Amino acid sequence: MTTPTDPAPRVVIADDQELVRTGFRLILTARGIDVVGEAGDGAEAVAAARRLRPDVVLMDIRMPVMDGLEAARRILAQSPDCRVIMLTTFDLDHYVYAALAAGASGFLLKDVTSAHLAAAVHLVNTGDALLAPSITRRLVERFSSAAPSAGAPGAPSATPAVHRDLAALTPREREVLTLMGRGLSNAELAKELTLSEATVKTHVARIFAKLTLRDRAQAVVLAYETGLVAPGG
Repeated sequence: MTTPTDPAPRVVIADDQELVRTGFRLILTARGIDVVGEAGDGAEAVAAARRLRPDVVLMDIRMPVMDGLEAARRILAQSPDCRVIMLTTFDLDHYVYAALAAGASGFLLKDVTSAHLAAAVHLVNTGDALLAPSITRRLVERFSSAAPSAGAPGAPSATPAVHRDLAALTPREREVLTLMGRGLSNAELAKELTLSEATVKTHVARIFAKLTLRDRAQAVVLAYETGLVAPGG
């Protein structure tokens, strides 16, 4: 959890609409978050991330020159410790999955509240993942049966984005991973499994270490691609 002694996250905002960038910058700076740069397209975002080394990039999906999904892939390839939050006005399932598969740590609609936007930046900066409950639920219920064709905009590649061997997990860890894939928080996991939240955090940390997962977003992708979570499951 972020505390007052933690350094403010350094953020780059990438969006092709200047008014959107200005609005986000004003919101974040008013809440003590350091906006170190802006970009008007995906290529500019990649260059800004390389030059400025931000902690978090707020990335629009639909941009000229290079879209946000490709920009996210390139930024995370060059700066694995960076966190990317995808922003869009389009509440579409295939964009959600493609963003997570690209390595994004979060996904927000552009009508997010000011408080939620700032909280999201702090959250992913601590290494957690941001998945709105409604988005996660629909991802679980509809992705496998509603995935777009390979040629559709934002469609996921046929090659799994996160492939890991689950044999290293204990039965309890597999259960925890399955529930994470369904969108449960640590508190919800503790209640579901009748465990303390500290014990749940230990299980989650071991799962991430064994499967070399960067955060909860990758855990959700993995749960789909290994069949631990199925539509309606």
